[in-house]
Amino acid sequence: MNGNSETTPDGAHDGRGAVVLASASPARAALLERAGVPFETVPARIDEDEIKTALTAEGATGTDIAVALAVHKAQYVSRQRPGRLVIGADQVLEFDGRCFGKPADRAAAREQLMALGGKAHDQISCACVVRDGQRLWHQVSRTRLFMRPLGEEFIEHYLDTIGDAALAGPGAYQIEGLGAQLFTRIDGDYFTILGLPLIPLLDYLRLQEVLST
Repeated sequence: MNGNSETTPDGAHDGRGAVVLASASPARAALLERAGVPFETVPARIDEDEIKTALTAEGATGTDIAVALAVHKAQYVSRQRPGRLVIGADQVLEFDGRCFGKPADRAAAREQLMALGGKAHDQISCACVVRDGQRLWHQVSRTRLFMRPLGEEFIEHYLDTIGDAALAGPGAYQIEGLGAQLFTRIDGDYFTILGLPLIPLLDYLRLQEVLST
């Protein structure tokens, strides 16, 4: 999906215009495209780290952070697309009372994997829909993942193999690829791990007549 292109797959109404995805995430764009959602991608230029730091200092939970960032993104882009439905989304990994974001570099990715190995953690995803700055709908979903014990040699091999993909999401893994080898069990929704509570979002878009019923 190109940065500002639109797609109108079969089965979707296009009379009211495509929705807007306020995210640069290729995974989220791929989910919407494969699900037949007509959308335009407009990444939100906000300082996510600054918002997370402020919320964490206030004692915010992972859910609080995911919701706040999803709404901030959608409201930011909504100012550029008046009258349009704008989808904001965010994802937070919650582990042992801490919230992990995307690792900044390979060393941070290694540190996250070493911390998560042999333990359980939660992926929390939020999607919201905003029009003209007003939040119309939002949904939070949580999935629990159980990671197998990981040796240092395997972690190095894994990071060598996936390269920069380790920096694309919290936890330094992508469950749809080689990252599936890291886990022994997953309790919850698969789409949540990819960063979007897709099924509830599709239900809402049908109510808004963006998609065929």
